Amino acid sequence: MSIEAPNSDTDLLDLIRIAGPLGVTELADAMEVTATAVRQRLTRLTAQLMIERETVRAGRGRPKHRYSLTDKGLRQTGSNFTDLAMTLWREIRTESDDNVRRDMLRRISRALASGYAAQIHGTTPEEKLKSLAELLNQRRIPASVASSGGHTTLTTHVCPYPNLAEEDRSICTMEKMMFSELIGNEMELTHCRLNGGGECRFESS
Repeated sequence: MSIEAPNSDTDLLDLIRIAGPLGVTELADAMEVTATAVRQRLTRLTAQLMIERETVRAGRGRPKHRYSLTDKGLRQTGSNFTDLAMTLWREIRTESDDNVRRDMLRRISRALASGYAAQIHGTTPEEKLKSLAELLNQRRIPASVASSGGHTTLTTHVCPYPNLAEEDRSICTMEKMMFSELIGNEMELTHCRLNGGGECRFESS
C-alpha cells in the first residue's frame, strides 16, 4: 500500500492506524523527516493521549518502542460515518410525533454533550464558549467567539453536518441543544448558514 508522507498530526495518526504499530525509524522514513522530529511529535501526541507506547524486547540489545493509537486516537481517525449518520437521521425523521422527535433530539444532544463535557473549561458562559470554540477548531470546525451588549456569540464558520442540515434543519436544533448542555445556559440560533452568509451564530445571554 502506498501512503503519502504525513504533514500533520492527523495524517500521522492515520498512518499509525493504517500501518501501525510503528517505531520511530519507520515513522521517520514514512514522513521523510528526522527521528528527532518524529520523537517531538510523538511526545506531543502521547501527552494528548492520542497514542501509546509499547516496549518490545528482542534479544540482548536495547529495547525498541512501537506506537499505536489509543481509543481517543482511534476516534480522531477514520471517522467518516456520513452514510451511517444520514441513514440514522432519516429514521429519526420518520417519527411523526413532534414531542417524541424532540425528546429524541434532546437525548442525542445530551449524549453528545457528555462526550465533550470534560474538554470544556471555565465558570462563566463566555469562558465555556471560548473553550468550546477551541475544541471545535481542534476538530477542524472553524469557530470564534465575540461579546457585545451583554451577549456572547459563538460563530461556526462551517457546518459540522452539511449533508444532514441540507436535508433537515432539525439537526440545527440538536446542535443548539448540545451547546446549551455544554455551556449550562440556554443558547439561541440567531443566524443559520442555510439562510445565507455561510455561517451559524449561537447567542448566549
